[in-house]
Amino acid sequence: MDLPTDDRMTLPPAPEIWRSVPRGRVLCFAPHPDDEAAGPGGALGMHRAQGDPVRVVLATDGVAGDPDGRYERATYAERRRGESRAGMAHLGVDDFVFWGFPDSCVITDADLEQVAQLAGQQLAGFRPDLVYLPWEGEGNTDHRALYCGVLRGLKRARFAGTVLGYEIWNAMVPDVIVDISAIVATKRRAMLCYESQLAYVDYLHPVFGLNAHRSLLFNKGRGHGEAYRRVRW
Repeated sequence: MDLPTDDRMTLPPAPEIWRSVPRGRVLCFAPHPDDEAAGPGGALGMHRAQGDPVRVVLATDGVAGDPDGRYERATYAERRRGESRAGMAHLGVDDFVFWGFPDSCVITDADLEQVAQLAGQQLAGFRPDLVYLPWEGEGNTDHRALYCGVLRGLKRARFAGTVLGYEIWNAMVPDVIVDISAIVATKRRAMLCYESQLAYVDYLHPVFGLNAHRSLLFNKGRGHGEAYRRVRW
């Protein structure tokens, strides 16, 4: 029986399964200090394990991450930078750029323009082969703003490498799943270093729950994976 056009069974394409990551220079844009581990941390660790240069750009200072004032405000931004350094050291990453934007603010087009210009500088100076950034469907304004600003910079630079969007707040229908089963324990140790954020939210539960869920698509529900969407323009 032929179904009407609107009722036809149409499934999304099956994602590519990467048991390893491509070699090359890697540039990761993260909205807050902890997103670099929570999102693409496993993949970044795999890049470093095979000798790829990896740089992490942290867009905001993360000061809004202490709404109850549990920590000394004058040193809180440095605390969060220290957590990023300590966490990513487990994954072999020690190259950081801190832009220091305030987080959880009203974002204007002028802000996006500044992000685009700064992203362009990183693209020109670091010359990456692969870029990681938040995916377009992230349900957080800082994540979305970073995506929009960096995308503008990528377009202007006519970047010809691979660009992958990672998930944290909103799950995606992925184009790529990276099998991080061999490094997931290290990613967990990295995440434990973000003590100021774990004091508020148990990020380990959703992050590794989502990573575990991805194993349905490549390993019959065993192991862990990170999901990515290719960024195209």
